Amino acid sequence: MRLIILGAPGAGKGTQAERIAARRQIPAISTGDIFRKNIAEETELGQRVKSILSSGGYVPDEVTIEIVRDRLAESDTANGFLLDGFPRTPGQVEALDEMLSDQDTSLDAVLELTVDTDEVVQRLLQRAQDQGREDDTEEVIRERMNIYVEETAPLSRMYRHRGLLVEVDGMGEVDEVTERVQTALDNLEDDDA
Repeated sequence: MRLIILGAPGAGKGTQAERIAARRQIPAISTGDIFRKNIAEETELGQRVKSILSSGGYVPDEVTIEIVRDRLAESDTANGFLLDGFPRTPGQVEALDEMLSDQDTSLDAVLELTVDTDEVVQRLLQRAQDQGREDDTEEVIRERMNIYVEETAPLSRMYRHRGLLVEVDGMGEVDEVTERVQTALDNLEDDDA
């Protein structure tokens, strides 16, 4: 399966992406993880990304697209993949469309974990406290949530219009959410059979 996972900060995307990837035997590709790995390894890309992020900027689309294009060209993606953190903009959606078209393939679904903002804010505040993230204040978290909604709402609409968006309730215990996600994916596979 070729999938994208969307969800607000704290929605559990990373956890669910790992579980989906393991069950479907496809790589989970997180642009954030790729950036962090390159920064840690002090690669040329890592140095470029680090300077952008340390100044408070966003990694430009062309850099992110280049990274994803290279990653999707690797052999382990031949039978599918799960993208987490990409695409984030309409321009990135277009670039992904081109990449998949070049490979003569297409997306199977775009999963969106839907969550209650107030509950997720509390979840992130608790995580910040547990991990000593003093800069993760309620104000900062709510601003990140607002940015997410502004950036992602157009993508959700685009993929809904294409008939690819599958909304899954992201609230509750992790295992409950996993069960809902897997059921939604199983139903997609059954529909395609």
